[in-house]
Amino acid sequence: MLTRPALDALTARYEAMAEAARANDWDRLSALEREAAGLREAARADADAATAAAAQSALPAAELAALRKGIERILALDAEIRSHADPFLASVRKLLAAGRQERALRSAYGALEP
Repeated sequence: MLTRPALDALTARYEAMAEAARANDWDRLSALEREAAGLREAARADADAATAAAAQSALPAAELAALRKGIERILALDAEIRSHADPFLASVRKLLAAGRQERALRSAYGALEP
């Protein structure tokens, strides 16, 4: 089950990731994403282990509301991060595709050069 401390840790990573994306600091964003992935995996493992226990005890409404709000915050931050990262990734893809196309042309027509 996702706990409040795990959610707070994830939210902190996503906020730092959003800050890095705003600053176009892709190396920092990548490192933070690896940390966030580890936190997500740990939360998922805890959820798998606690499934039976969670079925027996329901969370109070206030705790559920706080978790819902935290998850919504993470989703909003994820959308913001993607709005910064997607254009950068598209330009990298174009650059890589152009290099690949140039190599293919050289390979095909390079033998014809004097």
